[in-house]
Amino acid sequence: MNIGQAAKASGVSAKMIRYYESIGLIPKTLRTESGYRVYSDHDVHTLRFIRRARDLGFSVEQIADLVSLWQDRERASKDVKAIALEHVGVLERKIRELQEMASTLKHLAVNCHGDARPHCPILEELASDGAEPAAAKPDAKFGVLGKTAAR
Repeated sequence: MNIGQAAKASGVSAKMIRYYESIGLIPKTLRTESGYRVYSDHDVHTLRFIRRARDLGFSVEQIADLVSLWQDRERASKDVKAIALEHVGVLERKIRELQEMASTLKHLAVNCHGDARPHCPILEELASDGAEPAAAKPDAKFGVLGKTAAR
């Protein structure tokens, strides 16, 4: 099948297929005399594997390791598990960071009057030099992130 057919069958765009081939994630494919790539069912199966791994957020390097392990029938499953658990740790760290960002933005939005006045703690925080921690808690005397409330 040609690259368009392989793209449709695998769910991976033709551009990404070319990229994966260029970085060695998939082997160089056979070509017709006119230079068109020819993909086998095995190639499409590998592309589906890669797509599913990308959908789970694995990096290209991790996917290369996973493809190699998948193709190695003598592999130890502990090697695959180690990659997966390392990725889980990365995902959990990103989740915590995103939750902290959401919490900070909610806090800033609560402290923004959202009216016709120009004072906006959200913009003030974005314009700050970053010396104050973004997760700082407000107190009764001060506004958001320790900045004076009356401006």
